[in-house]
Amino acid sequence: MHPRYVGYLCMAAAMMTVGSTVIASKTMGAGLAPFTATACRFAIALCAFIPLMWLTGTPWPRPSRGDGWLLLAQAGAGSVGYTVLLVLGTQQTTAADAGILLGTLPAVAALLIVLLLGERPTPRLLLALALATTGVLAVTLASPASGGGARRSLFGDLLILLAVVCESLFILLNKRLRQPLPPLALATTMSGLGLAVSIVPALLEQHPALIGVSASSGWAVIYYALVPTVAGFWLWYAGAARVTAMEASAFTAIAPIAAVVLSAMLLDESIRPAQMLGLALVIVAVGTVATARSPQPPLE
Repeated sequence: MHPRYVGYLCMAAAMMTVGSTVIASKTMGAGLAPFTATACRFAIALCAFIPLMWLTGTPWPRPSRGDGWLLLAQAGAGSVGYTVLLVLGTQQTTAADAGILLGTLPAVAALLIVLLLGERPTPRLLLALALATTGVLAVTLASPASGGGARRSLFGDLLILLAVVCESLFILLNKRLRQPLPPLALATTMSGLGLAVSIVPALLEQHPALIGVSASSGWAVIYYALVPTVAGFWLWYAGAARVTAMEASAFTAIAPIAAVVLSAMLLDESIRPAQMLGLALVIVAVGTVATARSPQPPLE
């Protein structure tokens, strides 16, 4: 299989795990303080990443000072900022509403690519982004939570939108590294730095007795650590290394779709016609990217 297509499959799978973080964050936030949940997530993830580094013979990264600061900013924004903001935001709004706001991810990512990376999209990629954004809107606006009966918090919505910006920075800033890291090494670095950034705020938080933490919150942290973090980080960086940043941004549309569909499934809600249309548009958008010739070599 062509490396680009392998990259597409990896990124699609990674974004499905990102969509599930909305559900996991809401469950974690019900029993754990945000920085505590974040620190626990990365501590558990490192217990998986370190053996994987050893088993695969992946060398430990030794970035330059400039790359080191960039990696720290990437971890602070995406690894910690996204998790903390999502936990806080989902405490004040519904999981499905958070999925709706996660639908801004493709547009925010594309904007940051132009502003930070200077990558110019081709007309075909612009069409794919437009289709993906339209599809996400069709799905999310037709979700049960978008009705007037749902309780929404403006502050919670703002926190989710800030989380989207953090996630966009997280999935794109690796393209600015002067010396690219292997996907597994980069994913491990993000977890290690994420733990380093979150551990002090976690120690300063008010902690309930461990016996008072619900089993569901504990399992949510373990799931978040092993699936969206270990598998999701590794898959995303393995995929993003094979494509351009603008191509990668089109695949972020899968995350909000997954978030809304999972929310509907857990709430036993049926998929509506508008949602089916939105899913079809996202599939067409991904297909548009997958069948296009790469406009330029992947950014390294």
